[in-house]
Amino acid sequence: MFPTQRIAPTLSGRAQVTATSLVCVLALLLGSAAQAEPAPDLFPFEVSYGASMEKGLSLNGSAKRILTSQGNDVWLYRTEVKSFIADLDESLILKWEDGQVVPLRYRYRLSGFLIKDRKQSIDFDWKTGLATGNYRGKSFEVELQDGILDPLGFQIQLHQDILNGKRGMEYLVLDRGKIDSERFAVVTDETTHSDGSQSSLLKAEKVRENSKRETLMWFDPGNEYVLVRLLQVEPDGSKYELKLKSIDLGG
Repeated sequence: MFPTQRIAPTLSGRAQVTATSLVCVLALLLGSAAQAEPAPDLFPFEVSYGASMEKGLSLNGSAKRILTSQGNDVWLYRTEVKSFIADLDESLILKWEDGQVVPLRYRYRLSGFLIKDRKQSIDFDWKTGLATGNYRGKSFEVELQDGILDPLGFQIQLHQDILNGKRGMEYLVLDRGKIDSERFAVVTDETTHSDGSQSSLLKAEKVRENSKRETLMWFDPGNEYVLVRLLQVEPDGSKYELKLKSIDLGG
């Protein structure tokens, strides 16, 4: 996974790849999420972000994530990223059961005038215990495990686990026909605002081994642990960043 027509500048092949990476990264970790009590129910929301990238050139865009109830504990979660170079649209239909995300149908599409379209689909059949999907035109079939999630479902689960007081999380995520483990650690961080005031934010880090890539996320405990900032620093020093623009909770 624009309103204003613009004249496209000429970008090198390297810059095109970098700009495409921006769209992918901005959508990757748009999950947000305190109390050690029974798992809270999901609630609908719509959150918008400003997006930026710095790597020899600056590119700006926007990101939005929306969670809406479909009734009977079925939810639709969508992530949309729009930039000068490409658009990304991801969606997940999920079942919320006993404080856990149960993915049912995942769709992903990345498109743009300087890149090749990329698509992925995953359908979860919990009765047969199989997930079937397609990535870049190639089909795959994976045996399901208890608790397995998709690239969007783990974001919702991360939010709910943080909201429920957890501070160390690990998820099995099915993506591109493979199952990988995603780990996160949480610490408290202090942020100083432009007016000199301070607020306590919760900072989560994606745990990686033998990697210089760094992904940090800041959540607001005073606002339902909404993700207010995401920063990813690549090994070469380039940065991708999200910053909160607007929020509508429980709509």
